[in-house]
Amino acid sequence: MPHTPTIDLTGKVAVVTGSGRGLGLAYARALARAGACVVVNDIDQDAAARAAASITGTGTGTGTGTGGRAVAEAVAVGTAEAADQLVARAVTEFGRLDVMVTNAGILRDRVLWKMTDDDFDAVLTTHLKGTFTCARAAAARMREQGDGGSLILVGSPAGQRGNFGQTNYAAAKAGIAAMTRTWSMELARAGITVNAIVPVAATAMTSTIPAFAPYVEAWNRGEPLPDFLRKGEGFGTAEDCAALVPFLASDAARDVTGQCVGIGGDRLALWSHPQEVAVAYADGGWTPGTIAASWHTSVGAAPQTVGIPAPKVPEA
Repeated sequence: MPHTPTIDLTGKVAVVTGSGRGLGLAYARALARAGACVVVNDIDQDAAARAAASITGTGTGTGTGTGGRAVAEAVAVGTAEAADQLVARAVTEFGRLDVMVTNAGILRDRVLWKMTDDDFDAVLTTHLKGTFTCARAAAARMREQGDGGSLILVGSPAGQRGNFGQTNYAAAKAGIAAMTRTWSMELARAGITVNAIVPVAATAMTSTIPAFAPYVEAWNRGEPLPDFLRKGEGFGTAEDCAALVPFLASDAARDVTGQCVGIGGDRLALWSHPQEVAVAYADGGWTPGTIAASWHTSVGAAPQTVGIPAPKVPEA
């Protein structure tokens, strides 16, 4: 049986954006359990304070149970000023910054012809620009410190495959995957790893997906998620997804960078990077007519699928 290493983040300092509840709170708690000091962030001051208290053990909520170290910083991510504020809080409170987890996000789901500019801009600002500004501020601090660090960006299956009604969200998450690959190259010499996690869990966001909504509702009522979801679909709880974050922040993952890693339920997966899957050649180049003539027997013979597959419910 392979040796299971202990993930010890003692002495490391992390910022987790959007960690007042849901997946972000699970990430913050998992980091604290591993020994990291955590800056909990949320746009809601009360939610951030409750989350931090649940980690330190000073509040009424259930947390790490280990008296972890955490502080709350309420600010809406998306601007350079907010990112600088979060990094500064980590340095002021704990002396340094080693891990930035860009989890903050919102939804404004509508089909294309009904999506407003405000719907689009709000989601892109929080998810994409928020990831960019927070990662940039963190990278600058980590490079100044000179001993590496970890950027852990939060993606989504919607960014990998698209999802009906989520033009804005899917575009932002696809951009985050692209930034992961780009930044892993740019920050390699500084010893800073950059990875995206692709979580699938029963949350307020996944409850908006019709195929998963009944199971999220049942889970909220206290019913366990069925085994076919946990294994077959890799769909579980926020706590199931949280294990990946301390791993990617640890020395055990120093050689892991530029990857999009899926986790949910009982499944851990590595997402592929976009690449050519079929190629055809024409001497002298292509014309519209020659493309049409050869499409269905060459590169278009096996078109790629889109969308997040609906759960495959076992037959009774």
